Amino acid sequence: MLTAVAWPYANGPRHIGHVSGFGVPSDVFSRYQRMAGNRVLMVSGTDEHGTPITVQADNEGLTSQQTADKYTRQIGQDLQGLGLTYDLFTRTTTGNHADVTQQIFLALHRNGYVVPKTTRGAISPSTGRTLPDRYIEGTCPICGYDGARGDQCDNCGNQLDAAELINPKSRINGETPKFVETEHYFLDLSAFVETLGKWLSSKTDWRPNVLNFTKNLIDDMRPRPITRDLDWGVKIPLDGWRDQPMKRFYVWFDAVIGYFSASVEWARRSGNPDAWQEWWSNPDARSYYFMGKDNITFHAQIWPALLFGHNGEGDRGGVPGKYGKLHLPDEIVSSEFLTMSGSKFSTSRGTVIYVHDFLREFGPDTLRYFISVAGPETQDTDFTWDEFVRRTNFELANEWGNLVNRSISMAHKNVGAIPRPDAPAAADEELKELSRKAFDTAGAHLQRSRFKAAASEAMRVVTAANRYLSDQEPWKLKDDPARRDSVLHTALQVVSDANTLLTPFLPHSAQKVHEALGGTGVWAAQPELQEVEDLDIPGRINPIITGDYKTEQARWKSVPIEVGKPLEKPTPLFAKLDPELGETGPEWAPISK
Repeated sequence: MLTAVAWPYANGPRHIGHVSGFGVPSDVFSRYQRMAGNRVLMVSGTDEHGTPITVQADNEGLTSQQTADKYTRQIGQDLQGLGLTYDLFTRTTTGNHADVTQQIFLALHRNGYVVPKTTRGAISPSTGRTLPDRYIEGTCPICGYDGARGDQCDNCGNQLDAAELINPKSRINGETPKFVETEHYFLDLSAFVETLGKWLSSKTDWRPNVLNFTKNLIDDMRPRPITRDLDWGVKIPLDGWRDQPMKRFYVWFDAVIGYFSASVEWARRSGNPDAWQEWWSNPDARSYYFMGKDNITFHAQIWPALLFGHNGEGDRGGVPGKYGKLHLPDEIVSSEFLTMSGSKFSTSRGTVIYVHDFLREFGPDTLRYFISVAGPETQDTDFTWDEFVRRTNFELANEWGNLVNRSISMAHKNVGAIPRPDAPAAADEELKELSRKAFDTAGAHLQRSRFKAAASEAMRVVTAANRYLSDQEPWKLKDDPARRDSVLHTALQVVSDANTLLTPFLPHSAQKVHEALGGTGVWAAQPELQEVEDLDIPGRINPIITGDYKTEQARWKSVPIEVGKPLEKPTPLFAKLDPELGETGPEWAPISK
């Protein structure tokens, strides 16, 4: 299983809207797949090229590289703190990434899928710098939407040219851009209409938002520029181009290639440079791409076109490039937007809750749980502090935390260990059967990236276990210790099962429950943030996220608990939040009404 996770842009810290789209869903999926016995390669990194980096660098008085270094480390700390189990989280400024990007381009060039073309490029009159299409806004000439970008209109979904916009303005400073003639290479998307259309027609089980949006783009595919007039990015590896100081690949072109280049880098660092082939050349492998809905175009249209072109499988044919035939996406898992007060999270507008602030105040699992059960899986979802407090207090603290605490506390107090079930009853087996069946149900949901349904199934087991304890009242069975112990054994077995079911969502607290049940060792492995030397640029140090996930014990099945295993008095799993927080939010956060 390849888990390909969207690359966060390294021009600032990430907010919870970002990680609700690419971060938490991808990790829940990957943790489940590992628990189910599949080999997972989860890759991503920071997207560090393009004008947004140079603009931020100017604002902070830094170089582009210094800016990328600063925010790559901060983003890495946030994602590691959230518990995202990347096999490799790298960056696009590595020597490895530049080489892989150039090799993909050369294959496209040889096969005739990229062509030079003279076009009109946008220039900032005040700075003389190129303005990328995404940094120009205006009125869409097709649907009239006021707020279309220079590369596409989010309202009608059509690809645009910045020069076509009505009343174009720079998003950086509001000035009207100047358009000048310049030569660039274009990806000839029109040469993939038949191939992409046939491929998309086979994806009948994709999320409707992805499939419908992408199919609507097929009829209007035209050449799209893949190079820009900019001094920050990957160089074009052709004579007459490689030495030009203001010619680089467009950031969107090299960023999507990052999924493959990160896999190649991971293989090189693993000691087996060809190990990436198991995920990219193996026909039995499966690849899942996780992102927010604003990235559908690049993953369901652009990236498949690049792969078809490299493979020599576009409408014009060709021969495979250096890496042979590469595997295309099997599923595009696109989330909608997490909003606040009905608006997208936006740093510039002050509608933002940064991940590092949230982790400092509330820890990772409460955010992971909220995104999983109340996030924008299939529709835009408004984040409110009231809903966050309610979910944390009533579902995590009252339902799950209370079940764990009282089950283990009673067993510790009365037996000191996991008790023996010497007086079973029908109610015991009914609850355990419900718990066992939940693995198939929740697993099927997780396989299809239906995270809300899977978490709900796990919590259904928790609710049933709480009801079972209330019905059986083991605290009243002092005169019947055999039956009391059977009830407590049943409750602890279901606590163990529920903990397994919740591990993909709550890995940090799952480790605590494992230990509270007398377990030792690593139950749910966590990622590590490391500083490593670039494989191809001597002296360059890069922060990466990686981890040894083979050490974890969690498996997707019900495992009988061990009678007689000593139990200690447990500590609360989740602290309840002040209800008033739901009305105001923390002092550092914007108020959601």
